[in-house]
Amino acid sequence: MAKIVKLLARQILDSRGFPTVQADAVLSDGTSASASVPSGASTGSFEAFELRDGDTSEYNGKSVHQAVANITSILFPALSGIDASEQEKIDRVMLELDGTENKSRLGANAILAVSIAVARAAADSQKIALFEYLHSLSASPSRVLTMPYGMFNVLNGGAHAANSSDFQEYMIIPMQAQSFARRLQCAAETFQALKKLLQSKKLPTTVGDEGGFAPSVKNNVHGFDLLIEAIANAGYEPGKDVFLAADIAASEFYKNGSYHLSKEKKSFKAKEFITYFDKLTHSYPLVSLEDPLEENDFSGFAELTATLSRHVQIVGDDLYTTNPKRLQAGIEKKSTTAILIKMNQIGTLTETLQTIALAKQAGLKTIVSHRSGETEDSFIADLAVGTNADQVKFGSLTRSERLAKYNRLLKIEEQLSK
Repeated sequence: MAKIVKLLARQILDSRGFPTVQADAVLSDGTSASASVPSGASTGSFEAFELRDGDTSEYNGKSVHQAVANITSILFPALSGIDASEQEKIDRVMLELDGTENKSRLGANAILAVSIAVARAAADSQKIALFEYLHSLSASPSRVLTMPYGMFNVLNGGAHAANSSDFQEYMIIPMQAQSFARRLQCAAETFQALKKLLQSKKLPTTVGDEGGFAPSVKNNVHGFDLLIEAIANAGYEPGKDVFLAADIAASEFYKNGSYHLSKEKKSFKAKEFITYFDKLTHSYPLVSLEDPLEENDFSGFAELTATLSRHVQIVGDDLYTTNPKRLQAGIEKKSTTAILIKMNQIGTLTETLQTIALAKQAGLKTIVSHRSGETEDSFIADLAVGTNADQVKFGSLTRSERLAKYNRLLKIEEQLSK
């Protein structure tokens, strides 16, 4: 069995030009593998701690030299000689070394980089595909692997695109096609149709952090109108071939007990906002709403889920932050019907797999997601297939850090079809 003999680490740049951590795991059989961690812009208050140096003379305080040093000087001595296939043990050792609830001593960015680098190296050492290796670590390794559906963020707003919309993401979900490749084609064609539509309306086609267009819409509903028109222009039928989804990211505009929509010059209390969404989902082919209420309102989420879940998926992101303790609270209150999975919110592969297993056991859908500050690392594509995730959310149909994940899914689907 191959043991860990070296851990290397460095500071690299993510898709927004900010520093992030990359780690290499080198094994005793000569295998080596790298992993890079992403960073969010719209972050939940309960996410694991991202360690940055705070030195304003370098990268405006965002450098990660301490996290890099923690990998080589603290994590490596503790992990040296451990078999790379002992993922749970490796992650436990790192958690014990950190000793904090939110990984604030060593940094979740340092810990996660090592966690996924070691997993990739273990898969390579065993000469099996990464998704197959992750499947063997998951709670249900006997299940047949399936390809997820894509939630493609083609219009960016909120914290991802200044002066656009209050809502953070407007997404399309191709549903009719049988293969992921065909669904990806549908999304790409709709994205190009949306670009032509925006140009025809003299709206800008610059893109936000996640690759979606970021026009300054008239109001929050205008974004859905644009998508409906683009879908039809691409030759597809809204509500049959392609459905809509939205990440509301409500915590971003929640203040003093109300939700303030600047684009509509209106404010809503929680019950009023639930009524707003009820009307919205009956006016458009919306099948998924993410974070429609603020991140602490488990009861409000439960009320909204009871109202809408017959025809709409209610997703918790900031509500859960991929944390099994918060997820358990949501399960008990029946707050949502789905959970967004972001590895850097929790900080290790083992904890990510535990959260996914808990969600599946409770009957919740799982959606593996990127972050707004991404790298070319496609690990989460393998994670989605290896855990039989229901959906993936990797951004739009442009920018290589997004397409790397979609292109990896194309290759995985090809391998599964053999």
